[in-house]
Amino acid sequence: MKFTKKRILVIILLVAAVGIFAAFNLRGKGPVQYYTAPVETGEIKQVVEATGTINAVITVQVGSQVSGTISKLYVDFNSHVKKGQLIAQIDPPLFEGALSQARADLENARANLAVAVANTAKARASEVQTKADYERNLGLSKQGVISQQSLDVAKANADSAAAQVTAALAQETQARAQVQQKEAAVQVAQTNLDYTVIHAPIDGTVVARNVDVGQTVAASLQAPTLFTIAQDLTKMQVYAKTDESDVGQIRSGQKVTFKVDAYPRETFSGTVSQVRMNSTVVQNVVTYDTIIDFDNPELKLFPGMTAYVSIPVATAANVLKVPNGALRYKPDLPPEEIRALYQKSGIPENTGSRKNAAASQAESVPPPTTAPRPQTIGSKKGGGSSPIAPESQTPRYDSQVVWKLAPDKSLQPVRIKTGITDHTYTEVIQNLNGELKVGDELVTGVAQGRASATAPRPGGPTAPRTR
Repeated sequence: MKFTKKRILVIILLVAAVGIFAAFNLRGKGPVQYYTAPVETGEIKQVVEATGTINAVITVQVGSQVSGTISKLYVDFNSHVKKGQLIAQIDPPLFEGALSQARADLENARANLAVAVANTAKARASEVQTKADYERNLGLSKQGVISQQSLDVAKANADSAAAQVTAALAQETQARAQVQQKEAAVQVAQTNLDYTVIHAPIDGTVVARNVDVGQTVAASLQAPTLFTIAQDLTKMQVYAKTDESDVGQIRSGQKVTFKVDAYPRETFSGTVSQVRMNSTVVQNVVTYDTIIDFDNPELKLFPGMTAYVSIPVATAANVLKVPNGALRYKPDLPPEEIRALYQKSGIPENTGSRKNAAASQAESVPPPTTAPRPQTIGSKKGGGSSPIAPESQTPRYDSQVVWKLAPDKSLQPVRIKTGITDHTYTEVIQNLNGELKVGDELVTGVAQGRASATAPRPGGPTAPRTR
């Protein structure tokens, strides 16, 4: 049989594949290596984390009521101002001219009023004269001295004089109204002139200046903002965006700590004053503003800084705690073997299933209530009770199964009731089935052979234990 280069290459590839397959099967699976973490005692603080913005308690935006060109600025950024202090001025010539014109119009109206008053007096005098002439002619007519025509003329003159008095009175009223109108125009012009001088409405610090000398401001559509003044920077607030799932745990009066990027090594404290009901929705995420009051006597913190807020909602001291990695671990064993281990420890068969475990992850933050939490029951050997800090609140208890690595390297399931969590450790309220005490090694991950994946534990992985 003649071997070509192609056949030789195919044979070599087949032999190599068979060799690799045989090597893997002959080697078999390596020993199982467990990553463990010990059971400890200590303090657990459950907190609500949020990000917020630092703001002054009262901030006033100073605008301009009139349009014009900025002629003078008397304050700048960070200037301390008093209420009523002159801080800016708009070029006033146009407004001074308008005021002069309004005053001239007022004088003209007053002159017209004087003419109208004189005309009224003249009309009244003419009325008196014509009325007297008519009455004399009426007597003479009765005596037959004058004709009826002369009497009619006298009566017409009297009626005409009375009508002229009425017209004169109307003109006088109109003149008085024009005087009032011109007085109002003078008042408006004076007010506009006064508005060219900008005064500080409150005592405070200028945190923003939005105009420069020579800049034209237009107030026809919307009042422009010239300055932003914060009233008192020694007392400020944090507007923290709190997730809707956390607002039920926050109460007024709770103590809060927060940090800022400007002082990464310092922790500042404050107090929750309110949770505002006005929600904000961003990409289907609903948040509410939690207002936190704090003192800023050294003026270290500025408006607009980002604050990273921690709001303690529950605290447990001197409690038995397990790492959250142990709560997530599930052994890769046949169901029959797991049921046998459960039965040996007295654990119900439907406990610790993957579905139930996923529904009660240790990382979830259970909502507390305001009722006092019952005393924690520790293990029979060294668990002890757990005194609760005053600000503690009752969390929702969950049943979990952890796997303890026995001295003989065997796995033992322990069913526990869990309390609050700080996202690294979870409080053990009670041992339900099995025994768990301080120092017990709980499995947090597993590795097998070279191809196995490792699972991290809180604080870094321990050396794997080989079974």
